[in-house]
Amino acid sequence: MAELADAPGLGPGPFGGGGSSPLARTSERFGKPGGDNRGMELQYVRLSHPVVAPLLAGLAAEYEHRYGPVDEMSLAHPDEFDPPSGAFVVLLDDGRIVAGGGIRRREDDICEVKRMWTAPTHRRQGHAVTILAALETIARQRGYITVQLETGPAQPEAIALYEHLGYRRIAAYGCYPDAVGFERDLAPADR
Repeated sequence: MAELADAPGLGPGPFGGGGSSPLARTSERFGKPGGDNRGMELQYVRLSHPVVAPLLAGLAAEYEHRYGPVDEMSLAHPDEFDPPSGAFVVLLDDGRIVAGGGIRRREDDICEVKRMWTAPTHRRQGHAVTILAALETIARQRGYITVQLETGPAQPEAIALYEHLGYRRIAAYGCYPDAVGFERDLAPADR
């Protein structure tokens, strides 16, 4: 698998030329790790890029539906997802956002996955696995050795996904005491 850092826009400087650069078609760079992503494009973008707006709106609506009014979306500044320590990727189908997520630094060798979301019309098709695989690849390239994340107790499908992918449960570490924490060590051979 070619390194994501070899993709246009991921060289020197935080985002290369325009704040958004294609990584690769998932069928070329990632095979089909999560499902049938043929014809879709995985892009590396700033969290503040307009293409991400539907993801953030959908995620906020999802949180409110499952948990009631919460302030989760203001707890991480968009700059935390910028290089050199962070990243945000989206999966696009004909220019429309299908899924996305990001990583941000927690400690020198630990990053956190945040803002994972898949459009309701595209769920259970493996797109979250594609996003997570891209984020783990980027995390390795950034020098992280552990990936952590939290999800809510009202998101059983997310809990099942992370357990299925080999993430192990850890104590909640953020501001939500009922959150379900997970982590995964990135294998030394993969870094």
